[in-house]
Amino acid sequence: MDKKLVFIFNPKAGKGKIKNSLMDIVDIFNKGGYEVIIHATQCARDAYEQVKKYAEQVDLIVCSGGDGTLDEVVTGIVELGSSTPIGYLPAGSTNDFANSLFMPKNLITVAKMIMEEELYHCDIGRFNRQTFAYVAAFGLFTDVSYQTDQDLKNILGHVAYLLEGMKRLFDIKSYHMKIQTDDQVIEDDFMFGMVTNSRSVGGFKNLTGKNVDMNDGLFEVTMIVTPKNPLELQEIMTGLLTAEDNSDLIYSFKAKKLEIESDGEVPWTLDGEFGGDHTYIEIENLHEALNLYLKSTKKNK
Repeated sequence: MDKKLVFIFNPKAGKGKIKNSLMDIVDIFNKGGYEVIIHATQCARDAYEQVKKYAEQVDLIVCSGGDGTLDEVVTGIVELGSSTPIGYLPAGSTNDFANSLFMPKNLITVAKMIMEEELYHCDIGRFNRQTFAYVAAFGLFTDVSYQTDQDLKNILGHVAYLLEGMKRLFDIKSYHMKIQTDDQVIEDDFMFGMVTNSRSVGGFKNLTGKNVDMNDGLFEVTMIVTPKNPLELQEIMTGLLTAEDNSDLIYSFKAKKLEIESDGEVPWTLDGEFGGDHTYIEIENLHEALNLYLKSTKKNK
C-alpha cells in the first residue's frame, strides 16, 4: 500500500451507527490501496485537532459523524490551506450536507464510492475568521442542535430537535440588522436568518429555496422578518413550507458576499455548532474550496 488515509469518526453520532460497519469500511479502504489510521473522536474539537495533525501526512481524510464532525474537518483543512481531499460518511441525526449532495444513506455504499476517487469541488463559507461547510444562521431554533443532548439525539433522532425547538416558540427574539451585498442593502427586524450552501437545513428540504447549486459560487440567503401578529406568522410558515417567494416578510436571494451589522450582539451557529456572539460579520463564499471525493450524479453536478 503506497497511500495513507486517516479515518476520523464520532462513535456517538446517530446512535453509534458507524460501529456496525467499522471493520467492513476499513476493509474497503484497504482494498482500495490505503493504509488506514483510525481515530475515534474523544471530545469536541477532536476531529479538528486530528486534521491539523494528519492533513499533510496522508493522501486522504475520511470523516464519519454528523454535520458538526464534518464542520471540524472542513475548518481544519481550510485553516491549514491544505488541498488534501476528504471523504464523508454521514452518520448523524440529520445529515443536511450529505442529503444536499444526494449521498447514499448506506455507509458501505458511500465508502465504496469514496474509493472511486472522483473529485467534486464544493463551495464552503468563511464567517469572519471562521469556516463553515453549509450553513451560518441566527435566531429562532438555531441553538437547538448544539443545546440538544447527544443521548437524546440518539434515542429520539430527528424528533429530539423538534421537541427542543418547540420550547423556542414562546421566546421569539428580534434583531435589528442592516445587510449589505454587492447589489442591495436591506434593513429590518429579523427573528431568523440563514446563509446556506445546502438543499436541506435541520432535516427540512426546500427551506433554502429552489435551484440550489452546491458549487456555483453563491449562497442562498433567507431572512425572516419578526411577525407582528399570528396572521403574519402564518404567512411566513406558508411561504417556507411551499418554498414560494411571495411574502414581504421573507427576504430570499443569492449572494457571494454579505456584510451584516446589528444593534446588539447576535448569537450565530455554524453547521449547528455555536459560532459566537457578533454585532458585525462578513460572510464570503469560498468557491470550490473543498475537495470532496463524491461520485457525480446528474443531481449534484
